[in-house]
Amino acid sequence: MQSLEADLAAARDLDPDDLADAIETIGFDCTRCGACCKAETCESADGERDAADGDGEREPHTATVFPDEVRELQAATAENDAFDREYDWRDVARPMPYGLREGPDGPEGETFEWALATDACGDCSFYEEAPDGTGACGVHGSRPLICRTYPFSVVLDGDDTGLAQPMGAAVDREGAVRAHECEGLGRDISRADAEALAAALKERAVRELEEAIAVRDEYEPTDAEGVVVHDSEGAKRPDGQFEG
Repeated sequence: MQSLEADLAAARDLDPDDLADAIETIGFDCTRCGACCKAETCESADGERDAADGDGEREPHTATVFPDEVRELQAATAENDAFDREYDWRDVARPMPYGLREGPDGPEGETFEWALATDACGDCSFYEEAPDGTGACGVHGSRPLICRTYPFSVVLDGDDTGLAQPMGAAVDREGAVRAHECEGLGRDISRADAEALAAALKERAVRELEEAIAVRDEYEPTDAEGVVVHDSEGAKRPDGQFEG
């Protein structure tokens, strides 16, 4: 496995035209089904939609968001008349659940990313659905890179594990671009849209690695009670305030 620095160099060397060619070959047009914004479920043998963990609860939607993206989303809620107030940090993001455990007073432990906040159903808190089932994003113009690039991800230097993946299994690959489960795949896409997606995909690949390197370099173990999130800016509490 090569170093994060080598991966970052490879990400910076990605050719957006090659990425756009790959996206055109695979094809994509969003159908606004909303599947990428909702809590994840799986289908059982009897055809019922059950929770992925099998306990009768839906597995919450999980999408990585960078600290500056959290603040951008907060600003978007302040500028959008559809929101009655500016969201605070907890309204936008939650600690990534991986690495946390349930303690006597609630979740505790250390984690290394933020995920978009979810509503009571486990769907992204910014997801909106019309009566006909058509989905939309309430902060579409400020949505994070992982949302802008869905359903694609990048594979670097032949490493089939790739970078952080969006929801859904990989179902296709062309060059460095991997496509994940989405009903919009295989549809015609304009060159302009493919180029815009490619630029965002390269930006996301670079940002993910820059974040990972910064988290590694900033990390210091803590024995603080409750939940601590280590991001590129340092150790924070779930409300986004710095630990200590």
